[in-house]
Amino acid sequence: MEQKISQLIKERYKLDVQPIVTRPDEQFGDYSSNVALQLAGRLKSNPRAIADELAAALRESGEYAGVEVAGPGFLNIRLSNKALIAQLSHQPRQSRRGQKVVIETNNPNPFKAMHVGHGFNSILADTVANLLEASGAEVHRVSYHGDVGAHVGKSMWAILKYIEGDVSRLEAIEPGARNDFMSRMYAKGAQAAKADDEVKKQIDELAKQSFVLDDALYRQVYEICKAWSFEQIDATVKRLGCVPIERRYLESQADALGVETVKRHTGDVFIKSDGAIVFPGEQYGQFDAAFISSAGRGLYPARDLGLMQLKHADYRADKSYIVTAEEQKAYFKNVIKAAELCLPELDGVTQNISHGTAKLTTGKMSSRDGDVVTIESLFSQIQQAVVARGGEAKDEIVAGAMRYQFLKVKIGSDVIFDPAETVSLQGNTGSYLQYAHARAIRILEKIQQSPDDFAALDSKLLNSEERSLVRKLTEYSDVLERATQELSPHYVCSYLFELAQVFNRFYEQHTVVGSKEQAHRAALVARYAHTLRRGLQVLGIHAPDSM
Repeated sequence: MEQKISQLIKERYKLDVQPIVTRPDEQFGDYSSNVALQLAGRLKSNPRAIADELAAALRESGEYAGVEVAGPGFLNIRLSNKALIAQLSHQPRQSRRGQKVVIETNNPNPFKAMHVGHGFNSILADTVANLLEASGAEVHRVSYHGDVGAHVGKSMWAILKYIEGDVSRLEAIEPGARNDFMSRMYAKGAQAAKADDEVKKQIDELAKQSFVLDDALYRQVYEICKAWSFEQIDATVKRLGCVPIERRYLESQADALGVETVKRHTGDVFIKSDGAIVFPGEQYGQFDAAFISSAGRGLYPARDLGLMQLKHADYRADKSYIVTAEEQKAYFKNVIKAAELCLPELDGVTQNISHGTAKLTTGKMSSRDGDVVTIESLFSQIQQAVVARGGEAKDEIVAGAMRYQFLKVKIGSDVIFDPAETVSLQGNTGSYLQYAHARAIRILEKIQQSPDDFAALDSKLLNSEERSLVRKLTEYSDVLERATQELSPHYVCSYLFELAQVFNRFYEQHTVVGSKEQAHRAALVARYAHTLRRGLQVLGIHAPDSM
């Protein structure tokens, strides 16, 4: 529609204008534009008069069922049924075609269990990657994990006490119990460090040992438990419905490169302060931050600087996305600024997408003291809620409910989980949309209609409810384009929920199976199921044929 109006303006007024076209309430038409107001200043003419001229020209084309002028010069356009159905084949513009992108789609640390915040991060990052792919980008999914430092010291302190020098005690732990074991060990170490200064010193020494691994027993236990952690991380991420990563990066790999870069740029980008090496972020509207400690050890920012270089060496990406919690937003602005000053080739490459906090109805979760709700626990709670409402608690149903709950809110907003509400078949939930798809497939199965066969959809047979459904279906490409432009999955969630509601209004009033218009209506149901499935796939949610 934008293109047609733009061409008309070029022919009539010899002006290149990108008109603003919106989808109004259905009573006002299928499209609305304030382009006459955009043109008024340039043409030095009354916008209402310009709108009248444009409306007359559009009517003369014979392509529209109605073109009206409203208010000071708004164009309200109603398509013919044939033209409306033709729009179902429209595809969103692939604005990132030819662009190479790398994105971290999960980053939980080993040596402790994944908690709900990690799940939120992984699901959002995976879906952003889906949107990047939908916009035509070549996407490379990677992960980054802290395998050195304080959290390792806390876990190793408790694990070493547990085994009492006998590694076979670890080998006796069943695979299904390892995740719980790691969670308990981290919590025990974290609590001990807080309660006893002497223990804290021991834990600090064990944290240092994670960088060098020159103690045989420590190294053996460390390698076993790190392997357990990554098995758990990979299995959990897969269970969440996320696409597997192609490369895993570790802090131990990034540390030396980051430290070397900081030292090389001390004097031009970084400064020495009380023995530490600091980025003077206040000079750039940020905050001062140490990249290397007074003891000479690389800190988190130095490792992130090293990671950026590793990713650049491997991919030479046009864009590199890091998805983190909102509380890390200022931190990453600092690191990114420092990276751009040190490494001009990274200028404008790295972008941080920050999300809100995951909460249960009982409140916020924190991993500092091991006081967390793990992903395993949340899965269990949602499974119980599915069973309680009479459903079958398959992983794809549980993951669908979880993903949708995280994705339906605008990025940056907090997410509050009520497991029973999350799996409701009545409200704005992933379970509702999965059920909506299964219901549509069940209708089609009764008449052996393929969900990919829309050939019998007939513009001459559209009644008002069917037209409303077709109109809503034509919005999918616009919604997906907006979601991909802004990397905002919540637009897709809102649209799919609205689409299901419009379908319900149609289905409540019109019989499909056995009706005189069965072929036509079945084609409409098929198009609806097809669109619902495509949207759920973008969100990483399984579209089941039955529930």
